[in-house]
Amino acid sequence: IGISNETAWGMMKFTALSEAMGLPRMVSIQNCYNLLSRRFDYQQAEIAMRENIGLLPYSPLAMGYLTGKYDEEIPERSRKAEFPQFLGRYEGPGGLDAVAACNDAARELGITPTQFALKFVESRPFVTSNIIGATSLKQLKENIDAHDIEWTSDMEDAASRIHAIYRSPVAS
Repeated sequence: IGISNETAWGMMKFTALSEAMGLPRMVSIQNCYNLLSRRFDYQQAEIAMRENIGLLPYSPLAMGYLTGKYDEEIPERSRKAEFPQFLGRYEGPGGLDAVAACNDAARELGITPTQFALKFVESRPFVTSNIIGATSLKQLKENIDAHDIEWTSDMEDAASRIHAIYRSPVAS
């Protein structure tokens, strides 16, 4: 059994109910999680680790913001061009500055913003599988190639510095 978009309280409530009623245990949770949206870290990560509930993070690329494709302009037929209202959650106070910090850090580390974002998510011990998406074979290859990158202490330091400055600037 898995749940989606749930809180720490909900995770524990579902776990307690399954134990009390002899029902199957929850094994996964699907919540938004990426370099910009790290609220899962605050309480749910501990629950996931202790209760063996794997996170299946959606939007690891922050709807394309963590690919670098919106750094200069909005490409035609992109998600932001077609559905700008969906990306607003990343455009609140500090959001676009945090995006720039993530993408710049990736380039300074010698990898693409996409690879930095995906490898960050994959490096978390509570993540079971990373939900990726691509609209071209080139994007798919870059996503898959991120798996082969070694997550280094320099990468962890960069992600931690960014998080210390911007503290999950994503609305909801």
